[in-house]
Amino acid sequence: MQKYILKGLCCAGCASKIEKLLKEQGYPSAVINMATSELILDEKEIDLEKITKIVTSIEPGVIVSPKQSEIKITNEIDYKELKKIVISSVFFILGIFSSYFGYSLSIQLLFFIVSYILVGQKVLKKTFQNIKRLDFFDENFLMSIATIGAFLIGEYPEGVAVMLFYSIGEFFQNIAVTRSRNSIKSLVSIKAEYANVLENGETIKVKPENVQIGQTIIIKPGEKVPIDGIVLNGKSSLDTSALTGESTPKSINRGEEVLSGMINLSGLLTVQTTKNFSDSAVSKILNLVESASINKTKTEKFITKFGKVYTPIIVFIAVLLAVVPPIIFNEPFIPWFYKALILLVISCPCALVLSIPLGYFAGIGRLAKEGILVKGSNYIDVLSKTTYVSFDKTGTLTEGKFKVTKVVSKNEFSGKKLLEIAKMVECNSNHPIAKTIMDFGTISCKTSLDDFEEFSEVLGKGIISRINGSEIIAGNEKLMEEKNINFEKLDVYETAVHFAVDGVYAGYILISDKLKKDSKETVLELKKLGIKKVSMLTGDKKDIAEKIASELNLDEYYSDLLPEDKVKIIEEIEANKSKKETIAFVGEGINDAPVIARADVGISMGTLGSDAAIETADVVIMNDKPSKLIPAIKISKRTQNIAFQNIFVILIVKIAFISLGIFGETTMWQAVFADVGVALLSVLNAVRILK
Repeated sequence: MQKYILKGLCCAGCASKIEKLLKEQGYPSAVINMATSELILDEKEIDLEKITKIVTSIEPGVIVSPKQSEIKITNEIDYKELKKIVISSVFFILGIFSSYFGYSLSIQLLFFIVSYILVGQKVLKKTFQNIKRLDFFDENFLMSIATIGAFLIGEYPEGVAVMLFYSIGEFFQNIAVTRSRNSIKSLVSIKAEYANVLENGETIKVKPENVQIGQTIIIKPGEKVPIDGIVLNGKSSLDTSALTGESTPKSINRGEEVLSGMINLSGLLTVQTTKNFSDSAVSKILNLVESASINKTKTEKFITKFGKVYTPIIVFIAVLLAVVPPIIFNEPFIPWFYKALILLVISCPCALVLSIPLGYFAGIGRLAKEGILVKGSNYIDVLSKTTYVSFDKTGTLTEGKFKVTKVVSKNEFSGKKLLEIAKMVECNSNHPIAKTIMDFGTISCKTSLDDFEEFSEVLGKGIISRINGSEIIAGNEKLMEEKNINFEKLDVYETAVHFAVDGVYAGYILISDKLKKDSKETVLELKKLGIKKVSMLTGDKKDIAEKIASELNLDEYYSDLLPEDKVKIIEEIEANKSKKETIAFVGEGINDAPVIARADVGISMGTLGSDAAIETADVVIMNDKPSKLIPAIKISKRTQNIAFQNIFVILIVKIAFISLGIFGETTMWQAVFADVGVALLSVLNAVRILK
């Protein structure tokens, strides 16, 4: 995937045309992210010169350049455009007052024409180019017809004023949009500018992109971590807020992992890099945030389609308004023609087409600041409508930091022998319970990969293996029953892992877990937000699930579930909900991949640096706190509310001025002020999401 910056592109209608033309000219994957002024292409062979030619044929002056990995803050003011507006305004004022100084009508007209050409040449040129391509129904066409029409009926001041005020409005709107983009970009501006690479006893500053895996870097107090790595020497406190949204510093010691984007607060750290910059935490976050607005909401898709059919309809209505009443009612043509021009001026769709995507992108940026990454603005809408929330238990509601509480051997097996067997079978598993058993006691694993004749993990049940000719089974009661093992059934709250060797029961190990500090508060806050049901889906047995459900005051719990059973539960909830309601499932992201994929919105927690979790989930919470679900829903609701506010206000203002224009109660001046004003207000309103 290649990304290109389209510097100077602020016209949403033009972006749509560029995208369409690129697809026709051999780039079917072309997508323009208007919120970030980015062109995204997925083709292998890309001709930058050809792309630039296509872009500038629709929007002259736009600079196309390959996107760098860092997020750059762009200049807010186009001084060249400002200069044109100032000079045009001077000529406009001269034209207005020329009659008072005794100048002839021809001199007055000359002042108006110069003023008009200065600010209108860009609009007229675009209109002419679009007409040649037979794709001309846009805001440029509306402004061109309206202002030329004003000149034709002798309303020179109004014709110039409309174009001048439209240009002024576009100028301030572009400033507002650029400022908004910069505000959003600054939220996720977490990349380090350089890395201190240690070579031959000396440190040299290089770009993070140029640092190789295995190189040693020095991170001084106050500096950002440039690349993921392991601490070789030193200890410090790190500010992880840019990644997780957490303000509490994290203590880091030798041997621990640091992630790019964290800020070193105190000590000097020597770090060995473990990833290339392109695979680091910062790159994952930036790519996710910047690509998120490609997956558009239904509202955004509707506005885009609406903009394409809206302008032709308005032009058709304006023609009818100019022609039909004079013919039917035998009235003068000029007044109705003037009303039609007002209709064209007020009907520009820019405010809608620009402010809605910008608002959703602001929501994406605000969520990222909280350590919540969404894969598309469409998931903001889904989150805002969440009515059912289901949690996985282990590692989501509980800490997932297991502790062995009891080792009980059976038959001829001793406790020491049971632990040896347990470590033999668990040493090749990455499951948290397996790691807990491996870390318990002083007995080490004495098997190598060559000793294993068979090894398979049975999802939701345990492990079946054959080591040096012996079949060793480790797992829960279901696996023991399937293998016809005569085992001891337990009535305990802990998780029990049973073991059998060649069909003989060897005993069990009890493992405990505890609830996260914010789990209970999360359930309470979800209910305050209007969530109908908060449930828990777990593979643990009923006694454990019932105890946790009671402590957390959950509405429902489901126990003894395999991964496929969790999917069935979500499907049952799906069948009983309305179309407007949505289901969110919150899990670890790796073991819960099927159910995360099946829910309306799958949320993965505590997945900082995990590729698999980021691939699977729709929403990624970058720390392990379930309470982050609360701001995720609140920000999503606020984002959607502001989008609807903008749609409502824009349509009300336009309908009001169209009505006033038809009844002759407004002028073209007032119409252009209303159009520009509501566009500016909608952009500024969209940026409120950031606060």
